[in-house]
Amino acid sequence: MSLLYKVIRKIVKGCYKEKTVFGAENIPSEPSLIIGNHAQMHGPLYAELYFPRPKKVWCIGEMLNKKEAPAYAYKDFWSYKPKWCKWFYKLLAHVLSPLLVFLFKNSDTIGVYKDTRVLATFKNTVKALKDGEHVVIFPECPQEYNEIVNEFQLHFVDVAKLYYKQTGKRLSFVPTYIAPSLNAVVYGKPIEFDPTMSADTQRKAVCEYLKTEITRLAKELPRHRVVPYANIKKKDYPYSKEY
Repeated sequence: MSLLYKVIRKIVKGCYKEKTVFGAENIPSEPSLIIGNHAQMHGPLYAELYFPRPKKVWCIGEMLNKKEAPAYAYKDFWSYKPKWCKWFYKLLAHVLSPLLVFLFKNSDTIGVYKDTRVLATFKNTVKALKDGEHVVIFPECPQEYNEIVNEFQLHFVDVAKLYYKQTGKRLSFVPTYIAPSLNAVVYGKPIEFDPTMSADTQRKAVCEYLKTEITRLAKELPRHRVVPYANIKKKDYPYSKEY
């Protein structure tokens, strides 16, 4: 971790208020996978700055690569912008990408890839778990599930199978809801890996439980604006529940 990163981190931490935590007792003492809603930048920021245990955070691999970062940053952060100003955000992506790559490389991250490098992602994740660290994952994809959370990419669940093979231990998945508008984070009751299930059944069962539980956690909080996965206008943010 470079000195410059430490300075930037301290400044950001001073500006980004620590959240009130509910359900911290649901985080196992043993290493686990912490699965939450992305809430745009809020999920990763909270995980990096305030997660209360030793941890690593999954980070899309393109944001660790200077050549790949601009295109990914534009697609992920600003592709929803009106056509007339997209040129500006494409330029902004190129300007900001060196800084973003620097920050992500110095953070407690594990690069996530969707090509042959995915093997390194899983290897590094299992190593972190075996070293006693929790691993924080934000698995949402662009497809909507409900007004609280999007559908999940399923294959992060396979980490538990590899971990079980190497350690004989059943990994827990902890549902986590981040509510920036309430300045709150809630941890729900975990679900445990079941080695008797097939891989496909396991993925679907775990992800359905996590999405349902995250939704429940959100709706049990006071009515609030949900920060969605997509980078849309704030006026279009949904509410957690009706009046």
